[in-house]
Order: sequence, then C-alpha cells, then structure tokens
Amino acid sequence: MQIARVIGNVVSTVKNASLNGRKFLLVQTLDADLKERGKPMVALDAVGAGVGELVFWCRGKEAAFPFKRDETPTDCTIVGIIDSDEHVLNRSGRS
Repeated sequence: MQIARVIGNVVSTVKNASLNGRKFLLVQTLDADLKERGKPMVALDAVGAGVGELVFWCRGKEAAFPFKRDETPTDCTIVGIIDSDEHVLNRSGRS
C-alpha cells in the first residue's frame, strides 16, 4: 500500500458493466513527508473517499481484492482513509 491525496473526481460516460455505480478518483501519490511524488493516477474507490482526503491505495492484483476479483477490472484501488496527516507524520521523534 502507498499513501496518496485525492485531488479530483473522474467522470466516465462509458465503462465496463461491473464498474457501474463505482466511483473513480484522481489521486496524487505522496512520500513519507507527504510531498507529491510522481504523476497523478486514476483509482477505483472502495471506501467512500472524497477530494482532499489522505488515503491508502494499492496496485496490481491486490487492487481487485475489495471487489469480486473476477468481475472488477481494476489495477489501482483506494483501500483506506487516513484520519489526519498527523497519523502519518511522526514529528515527536517517537516510533
């Protein structure tokens, strides 16, 4: 899993039938200091995330695990929402 920030919504007028009713979001991958890393990607939302939220996402075959794997074609899925930036940033020096 990696950390990203949701930076936008994606609208698809035509998509695979198994994706009907599912939400696509634009995510920006972040490093451990919550700085942008790489280019934004489109991710399938499995948890009800929204724009501005900090999320966990995964790629590859694991991206289909929250769904019926044989029926949901996805390679990038949001699998968790992080409550706040402070949960990621360890500024106190404690582990």
